[in-house]
Amino acid sequence: MTLPILRDDALTASVDGFAVHVSLPWIRSLPLSSVSGVRLHLDGEECAVDVPDGDGWWFVQDRLALRGRRPLSAGPHSVAVSFRLLIPYLPAGPDAPLVLDFAGERRLEAVAETPWTLAASAFNWTPEVIRAERPAADIAVGIVASGVSRVVELEPGQLWRSFPITPPAEAADLRDRIAAAGGRVGIVGASLDDWVSPTRRRDDDERLAFLLPQLRTAHDLGAEGVRLPLGQAGPALLRRVQPVLHELDLTLYEEAQGQQTPEAPAVARAMDDIAEFDDPRVRLLIDTSMLMPALPVTYLAALAPHIPDALRARLTDAWLEPETLDAVVAHLRSGAVPPAAHALYMNLLVRFGRSPVEALRGILPLIGAFHLKFWDLDDADDRVSRPLRDLGALLRDAAAGFAGTLCSEWGGHEWLDEDPTQQTRAHLALASASL
Repeated sequence: MTLPILRDDALTASVDGFAVHVSLPWIRSLPLSSVSGVRLHLDGEECAVDVPDGDGWWFVQDRLALRGRRPLSAGPHSVAVSFRLLIPYLPAGPDAPLVLDFAGERRLEAVAETPWTLAASAFNWTPEVIRAERPAADIAVGIVASGVSRVVELEPGQLWRSFPITPPAEAADLRDRIAAAGGRVGIVGASLDDWVSPTRRRDDDERLAFLLPQLRTAHDLGAEGVRLPLGQAGPALLRRVQPVLHELDLTLYEEAQGQQTPEAPAVARAMDDIAEFDDPRVRLLIDTSMLMPALPVTYLAALAPHIPDALRARLTDAWLEPETLDAVVAHLRSGAVPPAAHALYMNLLVRFGRSPVEALRGILPLIGAFHLKFWDLDDADDRVSRPLRDLGALLRDAAAGFAGTLCSEWGGHEWLDEDPTQQTRAHLALASASL
């Protein structure tokens, strides 16, 4: 069996050199100590490279990064790599293990290396969780085990009956299962249930008591942070939570999405609160549903039977015009939207935004993560890929630098009956190419 050593994206360039990402040409993981005799030639010239070593393992889905300090010019380059692999479980004779020589050579275009991490949200599998054909924890582990993404965002409210309190042993068990599959937990979707009943809200102490167990669950899961809607916590609760975030090594991300814009007064106040905290443990998370140049094709098809042709045409051809939103509001107030379509229609007023990517430039220093929201994969007129390309260009140009996660989040299962694994895998491939 011949396994590839150098894939199409094996060569990456960075500000301080280059890296060649070598695929393991074997059928199972091997110790790093099995690798020896590494030689790399770039455009015919042998280059000194740093080779990962130690007591770790070369996981079969990982690639070994050979890093060099030589500047890499734009354009294609000839790459040749050779090395030996000791196969520790196969003998080559009575007193020695099997050692094999491997080599690969290709002409490759350098890909810009970024410190960003692509992730997948377990929220994408919500319909499967609701069907309850297998445990929610198994679904979460399957995201990593199936190779969709090594980093997964989790929703505890979909995982455990005991929510918002999760026994530490259950959280640790899920963390270990995900790690055994080769992955880790990124951000955890927390919740603040402000209302105890239709007539009573939780007071500040009760809100804190509701949130603290979720922070500890995120810590037990090995997560990097938790996520709340922008402005929901408020400055008073943030101040009380701040020392706990430092204690548990967590970041609290406040999420802006949909019709929210940096200029809206309530949004601006919440962002000012984050800036005043001046603490990297409190950051913004931007959902790219804010940055939609056009509405999803499948959404328009689902909504079309419930709205007049004139409004459908405006939504199709003039989504970015201010008058379109006025027409949406006027039609809703007229009472002409049938009750069965209310939830679907409200996406126009809440979940679908119209801001340009450039609107984020002034707040980039506050942003710690992104949700790459997608509704379907119909990329007519680049309506899915264009915001991703624009976002990638903005992040590469930003002097502040961005090193957080960009997580695929599917919101279209409200009207689409598609396989979430296939949808998310395809979206991450599109995101990787576009960014």
